[in-house]
Amino acid sequence: TLQEEHEAVLATLGRALDARDAVVGDLLAVRTDVETDTPPRPFAFGTWVGYDMDGRTDIDWAIPIRFRLTEKSTVLKRYIDKLTPLIKTGGVAELLTRLTDAHTHNEDIVAAFAPPLSTPAEISAAANAATRPDPRRLVDITPLIQRLDEIRTDATGQAANDLAVLAAAMRADGLGMAEVHFRLNAAQLHNAIRRRMVADAAGGDGAVAMSSRSAIARLRELIAGAESLDVNFGALAIETTTAVRQFIAMAQILKHIDAKSSIRLLIAECEQPATVLSALYFTRAFGIDENIDISPLFETATALEHGGRFLDALLAEPAYRAYAKTRGRIAIQTGFSDAGRFMGQIPAALAIERLQGRLARLMDAHGLSGVEALIFNTHGESMGRGAHPLSLTERLAHPMSVWARGEFARRNIALMPEISFQGGDGYVFFGTDALARRTLAGLMGADAALSKERGDTDPFYAETDVSLDFYRDVRRTQARYFRDPAYNRALTAFGLGLLPPTGSRRSRRQTDLAGDKDMSLRRIRAIPHNAIQQQLGYPVNVIAGIGDAVGGELDRFAQLYEKSARAQGLIRLAAASDRLASLKTLVAYGELYNGAFWATRPYRGAEPEREAACLDLAERLSQDDRAGAFRELATRLRVDGLKLRRLIDRLPADTLPPRDERVRRTLGVLHAVRLALVQHMFLSAAAIPPFSRRNDISRDDLMEMVLSLRIEEAVELLNAAYPVETPGLDGFTLDETTDYPRGVTPEYTRIRSDYIEPIASAHRITLTISTAIAHHFGAIG
Repeated sequence: TLQEEHEAVLATLGRALDARDAVVGDLLAVRTDVETDTPPRPFAFGTWVGYDMDGRTDIDWAIPIRFRLTEKSTVLKRYIDKLTPLIKTGGVAELLTRLTDAHTHNEDIVAAFAPPLSTPAEISAAANAATRPDPRRLVDITPLIQRLDEIRTDATGQAANDLAVLAAAMRADGLGMAEVHFRLNAAQLHNAIRRRMVADAAGGDGAVAMSSRSAIARLRELIAGAESLDVNFGALAIETTTAVRQFIAMAQILKHIDAKSSIRLLIAECEQPATVLSALYFTRAFGIDENIDISPLFETATALEHGGRFLDALLAEPAYRAYAKTRGRIAIQTGFSDAGRFMGQIPAALAIERLQGRLARLMDAHGLSGVEALIFNTHGESMGRGAHPLSLTERLAHPMSVWARGEFARRNIALMPEISFQGGDGYVFFGTDALARRTLAGLMGADAALSKERGDTDPFYAETDVSLDFYRDVRRTQARYFRDPAYNRALTAFGLGLLPPTGSRRSRRQTDLAGDKDMSLRRIRAIPHNAIQQQLGYPVNVIAGIGDAVGGELDRFAQLYEKSARAQGLIRLAAASDRLASLKTLVAYGELYNGAFWATRPYRGAEPEREAACLDLAERLSQDDRAGAFRELATRLRVDGLKLRRLIDRLPADTLPPRDERVRRTLGVLHAVRLALVQHMFLSAAAIPPFSRRNDISRDDLMEMVLSLRIEEAVELLNAAYPVETPGLDGFTLDETTDYPRGVTPEYTRIRSDYIEPIASAHRITLTISTAIAHHFGAIG
């Protein structure tokens, strides 16, 4: 659930903050000017769990407020715990009392915002608890930091060091565990701004198209004339427009929870400057523009390829430039999930890199080299979502290359690069105190190593006739696969039935049985799209197309690889994925839908008890298109894979990830066992005796559910078709006796035990195997 996700976030952030404080303590221990200098701030953290509205409707107005209040209580308790051992230091007791009072007051507000808040009276009570004057109320931590600085100036020894660590934490975290990242999509912003964009047009009022010059002109007027509006929790509760509701939530967080915090506004599917200007208007309208970093997300192929023109037009807007100078930064987000889905992981990395370099040049050209460039490079944990698995240095360099970093350094633009540790997978890096500290130390070392490298001397960027052709060819192949009907049919053959549910957001929209056959990969989110490829044994979006791209120039590309750190990083990622890939596995899953396979199985007469079920499956699948889709896909991938192996064989072995046969054998066993379990489910379903049509579900419908691994739905329907818990006679008071019925019908009990329960049990084991397979791909969440 979302609540469980938030609890996991708080636990992970707690260990991350402890590790950061330990790092700060180590840095201060080797400095002699602890008392006078501002303590270092080596890391900042952010979270969007509970604040991400993109593609979900289950987060109501109160959840962001409740979560932020909870985070405030948690961080105040941290400060109290760190100050308590220092209570004998002069001035600490007074500060500790102030923090304790603030924590108690905030806990009262947290309790007031506990669900449900369904009536105006309940909402009013919660709102009044948060807004009424109270001497314990703490919304601005700045005075406490100033007092702490005074206290530590007079302190000596370890106490001075500990107080400096706490001062650094307070400056970094304020009154929250991490910076809040709200996320909307462009459509939500367009819906919100639409009624404000109505302008006088010839012949009457008309809405202005967001892509037009008229829209930009109208937005300039709106921004220039925006007046700061006061809002309250009642306005937040009754607002029905998602985007506007989030701006009001931000305003209330800044007004009543943490006045000095920075809030990130990530805008997904943002492909035109008018979208960013719309967000800027709302931040002005609610008086929060000085605290909000508006960050367009460049993740789709269109956004990445046309992002340069987008940024050029945006930075040309006087209102945006003024806003950037006031904030002191320009923020963008580059993403690997959708980009890797639509254009492949390797082309995505190269397209993102070019966009980052373009931003540096445009900031310089528009006179913005004096502001910071904040670039959030968001990715998942596995190779299929932009995470380099081989080292922390490569994890940092893959989403933001040495060359891209150099583009900012050469123009004296301060750069703040960010990366993501997402979900159950990424949280592992902070799963214990020791792991968290080792992770941060490793990131510091990796960042230091990257800062010493020079990307402008890498031949990958000079020999563009090779590198640009490589990018274009791989991208073309990946785009062709994504559109290809056979690829779509093969990857969706099992629906999402091989994947355990993860996270609180749905993997795809609900659909009917007929829709499963025509399911497009566009209807599946990036995370399950990536996971399905791993579960079928072949990460297409990582390695496909590379073999074809270099097939005609193997030696030349191999020579470039030996001289280029960037080429090595990209191919090392692909090689690591290739080490886990198995086309035989992919083909084996396709054979489950081959009618000839099922017709052949009973041919030798060794399984007479299975013969009827096998023949049922053989007839049912004789015209099924899934087996053909798998074969067609595998044939193409096999040719491409052979070319990739030829390239890998030409590269220095010591530069490539090692091949671990134990891992390959383990994966082989896992897939083999799961294939047997899936066959068992198919056969058990086919062997179930016919039942009467119930609730508009026929036997054919039920079999299609099983063949698409919609097992939980199928089991539920089967239990309804063969009930063993029927109404009893115990509740009746009757004078007349009866000898019938005598207990539960034996036949239905046998069907449950022999067919339905084994199907459910086999399905549970297949999902456990899915988790085991995912571990090998670094995607365990």
